[in-house]
Amino acid sequence: MKPFFTISLDFELFWGVHDVFTKDEYGNNILGARKAIPKILKLFKQYNIHATWATVGMLTFGNKKELLSHLPEILPNYKNPKLDVYKYLSTIGGNEKSDPYHYGYSLVRQIEEIENMEIGSHTFSHYCCLEEQYNSNAFLSDLQASNAAFSRLGIHTTSLVFPRNQYNSSAIADASKAGFTVFRGNEDHYLYQPRATNFNKKIVRGYRLIDAYISLTGVNSSNKKVYDNNIISIPSSRFLRPTRSDGFESLRLQRILKAMNHAAANNKGFHLWFHPHNFGKNTELNIAFLEKILINFEKLKGEFGMQSLTMKDAGAISSDILYKDK
Repeated sequence: MKPFFTISLDFELFWGVHDVFTKDEYGNNILGARKAIPKILKLFKQYNIHATWATVGMLTFGNKKELLSHLPEILPNYKNPKLDVYKYLSTIGGNEKSDPYHYGYSLVRQIEEIENMEIGSHTFSHYCCLEEQYNSNAFLSDLQASNAAFSRLGIHTTSLVFPRNQYNSSAIADASKAGFTVFRGNEDHYLYQPRATNFNKKIVRGYRLIDAYISLTGVNSSNKKVYDNNIISIPSSRFLRPTRSDGFESLRLQRILKAMNHAAANNKGFHLWFHPHNFGKNTELNIAFLEKILINFEKLKGEFGMQSLTMKDAGAISSDILYKDK
């Protein structure tokens, strides 16, 4: 069994940050993401990278009329109105040209054109499973709407990334019911346990930031997990944070490369993930940082036969690295 390298991207445009930022605060990052995506795709093509673009269903539409005709039958009932994207649908623009913050049909088609890119789901509405008491019917309805949104484009999605990495056993079971066979699990450490945003306290976020530069949680290279309902987790190894200009980036790079090297030498998987909007500012610096990681992958491919795999393909490879989740 060869080691593997998986990259997944949480592609969400403004749908993923609408409750955290205003357009004035973060709009430039979203517009920057639209410019960064072709550069990311070019880099992936150059290094023959297979990647999964976990895409919010709402952004796949080209105009508002089409979006409104594909809403889920059952909507979430968040107590916090900021979380509910449906409450501000009346304020979005009419199409991708007038509102590039919410519509990304043309970008989905760009991604599709590049060989070895997988389109996965990031739910229909960037559904956060742990923000309120879990509602199975509403979540299933959201996933069914997501499936329908992609189906109309001729895309069959089998890989799922839970928004904000929030999931529990019920959400995993419902994802399997909706036809998903693979999802991105979290790192196997307390710091990365799925939790609601309110429970991601400053101290946890602070330790996660430190962990990006200095190892607090280990290498996080891992094998796949198979859950009882036969849905497979390809666990995250590392979130690729936006590049900073503070002189510590070499530490962050070495943290990632050492973990990749460990995975390759021990026939395990390394799963890197990020958002396109993380590259929305300082795009060239972020692209250069990512390229250093891909150059290391090329080295590991030669030394250990490391494979670049989408989430779907990582879930399909030989079962000799599978183990049951307890």
